[in-house]
Amino acid sequence: MTVDVPEVPREEEVRLPAAETALIVVDMQNDFAHPDGALFVPDAEASIPRIRALLDKARAAGARVVFTQDWHAEDDPEFRIWPRHAVAGTWGAEIVRELTPLPDETRIQKLRYDAFYGTPLEHLLRLWGVKHVVVVGTVANICVLHTAGSAALRWFEVVLPEDGTSALAPFDLAAALRQVSFLYQGKVTTVEGVKFA
Repeated sequence: MTVDVPEVPREEEVRLPAAETALIVVDMQNDFAHPDGALFVPDAEASIPRIRALLDKARAAGARVVFTQDWHAEDDPEFRIWPRHAVAGTWGAEIVRELTPLPDETRIQKLRYDAFYGTPLEHLLRLWGVKHVVVVGTVANICVLHTAGSAALRWFEVVLPEDGTSALAPFDLAAALRQVSFLYQGKVTTVEGVKFA
């Protein structure tokens, strides 16, 4: 059976008010983005310089920056689905060196794919007056998609730079882009296309 993949609309440029925008960097941790990681996503490593460029832009403009981390107990039930990874306090759970958060930047340690589930993320975004979220990181159709979708369900406007997002397979990335653009009415662009005002 052959399936036609719907075209994903892409925005050449998305302008965002920095004071009302948060950049959410999803799970760019050693276990996913470093070649020695337990669940290495090969494309994640290549996305690091692009995410770093976006971080630099967001910081310079004064946008909020949030890093999410998978943060599991030794006996986490998720290890029945995936091999052991991102155990709290281990090297694998730490954010890759190239994207080290600044001391005043927020880290959200999450139990499941969705960074809003069981965390203070929504509360913080509301306190900060955030209306727009730019979501990058890994894995596109898992933690990135669930976080972007959860943001949209809370009426945050979602922007997804596809070149700052990685997946285990091209199909998975395409599926995530389709869901974000179609179901959640988010904007798909590139790191270069994100402009802070």
